[in-house]
Amino acid sequence: MRYVLIAVLFSSAALADPSLECSDAGTQVEIGSCVGEMEKRVSMALDASYGFAMQSAVELDEVTGRVVAQPALEAAQEAWRRYRDAQCEAVGASFGGGSGTGIAIASCRVDMGRARVDELLRMAN
Repeated sequence: MRYVLIAVLFSSAALADPSLECSDAGTQVEIGSCVGEMEKRVSMALDASYGFAMQSAVELDEVTGRVVAQPALEAAQEAWRRYRDAQCEAVGASFGGGSGTGIAIASCRVDMGRARVDELLRMAN
């Protein structure tokens, strides 16, 4: 049941570069808008999958009588967010301030978000 929600929020998992997935949009503005919408859907999938992983971590802590899984997941998620933000800013910087910078940053966030959703769902099992 958990994965049904993720599938609805997060269709066409990691098939291609996000900007290529939006290549049917005609202009750079349209591609940027498409990738931006994709980033919103990935963000929703991240939130949902993090919730599932956290639920599993809390259950594990309750069963074991230890409080380690939940704080470890919280720390890992925060570290991942900082890494994602820094990495995607570096990707954007590699565009030298050109007009594709915003699309590159959003595409990076989509790619990294998709991978993180997979990781979180594995942790939720």
